Amino acid sequence: MDAIVLLKEDHQTVEKLFKEFEQAGDRAYKTKRKIADKVIEELTVHAWIEEKIFYPAARAAVPDTTDHVLESVEEHHVVLWMLSELTGLDPQDERFDAKMTVLIENVRHHVEEEEKEWFPRSAPPSAATGSANSANNSPPPNPTPPRPPRVPSAHE
Repeated sequence: MDAIVLLKEDHQTVEKLFKEFEQAGDRAYKTKRKIADKVIEELTVHAWIEEKIFYPAARAAVPDTTDHVLESVEEHHVVLWMLSELTGLDPQDERFDAKMTVLIENVRHHVEEEEKEWFPRSAPPSAATGSANSANNSPPPNPTPPRPPRVPSAHE
């Protein structure tokens, strides 16, 4: 399967979780905690796959995407920082909903950039016919992202 298709499916999964969070009641603390934990898991794995597999392959295949890759890695850094702060944060803490809201806004911005600007540049015209290049090949089976989310240094 095409790696971009898999990444877009991840985006849809996370967007569904975001909507569930936004629709949860103000006092639905247990529900919000469960949703946040799922978001943390999904985004940790997704960011790891993009940074360790997709971005390096795309950067090698389409060199003019280097600036976008670097920006995306920095956006991931911010997201992973927020995920690390949300991990274990009591959903009744006054900052919990605010952190989730900012996380949602940041991820939606990142997804929009990827899907509208980045993925089309990473997929060669031949990808539509089923032929793949290194940026579109499926990730290797069973990648092992860090758990819980680990905030990388700016030098990683």
